[in-house]
Amino acid sequence: MLLLTRRQFAGLTAAGLLALNRCVLGEETTEEVYDPQRPLLRTGKKLTVQPVLVYRPAERRELSSWRSWGPVNTPAAADEERKRIDQELAALQASGTSLLEIRPTLVATSDDEARAIQKRDHDAVMIYHASGSRSIVQACFASQGPKDTLIFARHESGPIYYGYEALSTGGYLKKGTAEDYAGCSADNHGPVTVNDVVIDDYEAVRCRLAALAGLKNFIGHRILALGGAQGKYDASAPKVAREKYRFDIVDLDYKDLGRRLDILRADAKFLARADKWTDVYLSIPGTKLQTDRRFITEAFLLYRIFKDWLRENNATSITINQCMGTIIEMSRTTACLTLSWLNDEGYLALCESDFVIVPPCVLMRYICGNPVFLHNSTFPHRGRVTCAHCTCPRRLDGAQYEPAAIMTHYESDYGAAPKVDLPIGRQVTFISPEFATGRWLGFTGIVKGNPNFEICRSQQEVEIQGQWQRLMAEARDSHWVMTYGDHAEAAQYAARKIGIRWDSLTS
Repeated sequence: MLLLTRRQFAGLTAAGLLALNRCVLGEETTEEVYDPQRPLLRTGKKLTVQPVLVYRPAERRELSSWRSWGPVNTPAAADEERKRIDQELAALQASGTSLLEIRPTLVATSDDEARAIQKRDHDAVMIYHASGSRSIVQACFASQGPKDTLIFARHESGPIYYGYEALSTGGYLKKGTAEDYAGCSADNHGPVTVNDVVIDDYEAVRCRLAALAGLKNFIGHRILALGGAQGKYDASAPKVAREKYRFDIVDLDYKDLGRRLDILRADAKFLARADKWTDVYLSIPGTKLQTDRRFITEAFLLYRIFKDWLRENNATSITINQCMGTIIEMSRTTACLTLSWLNDEGYLALCESDFVIVPPCVLMRYICGNPVFLHNSTFPHRGRVTCAHCTCPRRLDGAQYEPAAIMTHYESDYGAAPKVDLPIGRQVTFISPEFATGRWLGFTGIVKGNPNFEICRSQQEVEIQGQWQRLMAEARDSHWVMTYGDHAEAAQYAARKIGIRWDSLTS
């Protein structure tokens, strides 16, 4: 791949720019093909998980209590249980949880063996407390820092574990109070608490591992910001994202966009290709054209440039500042549809460069594994809100395209923006951040309608599940993030481990 610095790019002559165009945009590059039916791009680093079976061999002693609860107290029983654990985790891995690397189960029968395992290189340790002392389990705990610990015990899912009883005793684990999470940060995920324990339930395991995988890809996330970063109602938001969450925000210059647009507009072959891509997009079932077709073709120039930027900067996320002003005049369209396409491919593409909402969007993208919808909020009433914006993805489940009318961007009445209709009855999850203070409100809702008000094009009427009245008094940023499904528990689990104060409407 050809990589140039911005200074090198700016110094190219017109002939050099044309040569670069042929190199970067040549027909032979795989990135050149727009294919809306390609499987969703699964970006992100995998969470490495080390399962550990803790047990203590027991020998019969006459007239004495020689074993604790549970039958896993011999080498043979432990070997059988280790195989069972590996099979269960293999099934979990095969269920579609793509950001996990689950290693073969190790066995610890002593504090020394546990400490040796603890020192290995992994992101999270998952302890199966079948038998054995508390000290062995605690020796397995991940060291202080950005590593995490889960504990699993059986009640009915297999041979009953001693941990089912031992984990309930006082002083073994932290209680999971606000005080316990007070010192958590990107660099220290805090102590092991009762919230890190799972009994029998592999769906709860999946939820927690998804949360930890989300965290791994959230901390230090690289995102491109065309026109720079901002906080729509909180100017401190980019600074908080950089310092608290270690975000790597790469600024992109509109002058660079102008140069690249000039290159593409001089390339007849690419323009013909963009015209064909327009036909491909409009052929997606459920797609209705209600704006000038040329706006869609022009949006493919932005699509090409944005993907070039992502490749050149080794990034998978991009956001746009001045998206209702500068970019419209330069691109002769709007960026709404381009952002929707990128999200539907598996990237994270956001409007407005608002770093109050960007962090929740990043976390939710990696927790749920599918596109997310950044939208405006409205005043709640009768348990409902209207969610609206002009950049809604159409593959929010990661596979199927929802019906959409391609209209103008509402505020400018220009360009191309999707009005996406979501399925009635679909459950969704929201995060509403309180500016950049580190307090996030989380809740779920049910889609009740797709109206057609004179507001941003994609519109959903959503019935809030939980204490909706509390939203009325909340002073906060105008943006929320929505995902398909119920991911509130996973988001809460992840958020508290990095010092975010999570406030739930549903609990």
